[in-house]
Amino acid sequence: MRALFAAPLGADFWKLWTSSAVTNLGDGITMVAGPLLVASITGDPAAVAGAVFAQQLPWLLFALAGGAWADRLDRRKLVVAVNLARAVALCALALAVAGGAASVPLIYAVFFLLGTGETLADTASSAFVPALVAPDRRPTANSLLYATFNVVNQFAAKPLGAWLFVIAAAVPFGVNALTFALSAALVAAIRSVPPPEKRPPSRLRTDIAEGIRWLSRHRGLRTLALTMAVGNIVFCAAFAVFVLYADQRLGLTEIGYGVLLIAFALGGLLGTLAAPPLIRRLGSSTLLRAGLLIEVALHATLALTREPAIAALMIVVFGAHTTVWGVVVTTIRQRDVPSSMFARVTSVYAFLELGGAALGSLLGGATASAYGLVATYWTAAAAMAVVALAAWRPVAAL
Repeated sequence: MRALFAAPLGADFWKLWTSSAVTNLGDGITMVAGPLLVASITGDPAAVAGAVFAQQLPWLLFALAGGAWADRLDRRKLVVAVNLARAVALCALALAVAGGAASVPLIYAVFFLLGTGETLADTASSAFVPALVAPDRRPTANSLLYATFNVVNQFAAKPLGAWLFVIAAAVPFGVNALTFALSAALVAAIRSVPPPEKRPPSRLRTDIAEGIRWLSRHRGLRTLALTMAVGNIVFCAAFAVFVLYADQRLGLTEIGYGVLLIAFALGGLLGTLAAPPLIRRLGSSTLLRAGLLIEVALHATLALTREPAIAALMIVVFGAHTTVWGVVVTTIRQRDVPSSMFARVTSVYAFLELGGAALGSLLGGATASAYGLVATYWTAAAAMAVVALAAWRPVAAL
């Protein structure tokens, strides 16, 4: 980790990294506090799940449009404006909670606004690294950003969010509002992001179509995007019933289930440390091919084993793979996608990934109900084996 932080990436990148760290902290706090708040108002499980869905829905509705707008507007100013708007929305929610006026519809509305902001801010900020960091330093920069997510969002923020909610239900939302305000100030201080390129006026759907066409014509990135879409379908199908798998197949208690979830984050952290040297020594295509095999191995191992230790070890390996894969793919996009198209192409990726995740979550329960838990993992393993065969040659050129 020290080697990552010692990398000469420039003052503007560290402003971006700090902004990412504080927003990840705030997002993780709200990710825990939001369902807790809904559960304190109603015991309806569907209502509690709806809070998460309200924040995910904008990605399915607005991801492609968000990418088009992010390529039209000044990206730095867009991120600043969106973060300030999200801070205001969370302040309103915190005040409503403090005053005893919070309701489920209000929570849904605020979370929907937060998700809508993500489609703009996250897509626009994805284009910052290519503008701030030299090509040979981008794997390190991307690894640092992934490390921030794994350490801050996955480890630190969630217990902190629960603790803050216990202190006072309004506090976590107020803290998240402060993180967005601080992030806006940090991004406003970044000076190296160039203004948008001037181009003739066009319709929004024309801009979206250009991004889709560009991605469809790039064989390698098209293959990676489709691989991620299918991978998310089968992963989310399998892990939609993971809590039942941990109980019925592995015989774990609630604490054991929690340990397995921590194993994902641990693997992700290891992946952030390993990604830069692995990319230098093995190259992108080798790591992508290895990742395809790990995808198959995860589901096959979970289908075969009844040993918690084996399952946990495989999950750590898989968590490391997902981070290495993410760093590799992000670096390739930063290398190959033109700046004027970057947000749109990134938004197509996000749409495919989240669309796959949503579809997989629906399919997982149905498959497990019809054919049993183990069948869900065998189906996932078989599907990823087919994907690995189809993607094997295209990824060799990346």
